[in-house]
Amino acid sequence: MRYFLTFSYDGTAYHGWQRQPNALGVQEVLDGALTTLLRQPVATVGAGRTDAGVHASCMVAHFDADVADEAWLADKLNRLLPPDIAVSGVRRVRPEAHARFDAVRRTYHYHVYMRKDPFQRHFATRLFFRPDFDRMNEAAAWLCGGEDFTSFSKLHSDAKTNICHVSQAEWVDLGDGTWRFVISADRFLRGMVRAVVGTLFEVGRGRMDLGQFRSVVEARNRCAAGDSVPACALSLVEVAYPPEVYQV
Repeated sequence: MRYFLTFSYDGTAYHGWQRQPNALGVQEVLDGALTTLLRQPVATVGAGRTDAGVHASCMVAHFDADVADEAWLADKLNRLLPPDIAVSGVRRVRPEAHARFDAVRRTYHYHVYMRKDPFQRHFATRLFFRPDFDRMNEAAAWLCGGEDFTSFSKLHSDAKTNICHVSQAEWVDLGDGTWRFVISADRFLRGMVRAVVGTLFEVGRGRMDLGQFRSVVEARNRCAAGDSVPACALSLVEVAYPPEVYQV
């Protein structure tokens, strides 16, 4: 039987989500816990990959196994997993359901703050300048009309296509000098959100006008975009699926 596992993690100690030969990924830790509890080899398939240091308040992975009690498994996983990984639910899905390919929307948040705050430094980026957020929102709105986001993708990526459909991209004022960038799309390229934010900062600082921002997107060239921002402020917050995935 196939199950969707929903969980969260603090990515500080991990080299991203995906299992890797020479570094520790969240997937390796999760697979090990599942294998221990279910007493059979278990390999998860995630809804996507997150870079080193990126967090997730809502990540989904599927796995195949015989599970007698889903609530029992979620509870035991939380007891066995380290403190920086937490399972929120295990749910049976259709046999052909796929955590990655069936996802219809993913949403990321990127947090920044303007004044020194020791309680935000691990999950947000401090800015030593105040960008023009209105101008950045004008530029961000144009992302929803684009399709090819090669300019914001890591070089030498193994992605078969750089086409993405962005449905939301905006800065939200949380008050007290803290802002959140919200971006939703059907899929994301490696490093895409951090490169988008870095390029928006160029607009917000007056170093790039709206026409130049559009030219960056149309150039389909990573060298035309701004620098990537730090990973610690980025979190995957939602992975959405059509209802039929859960119709067992």
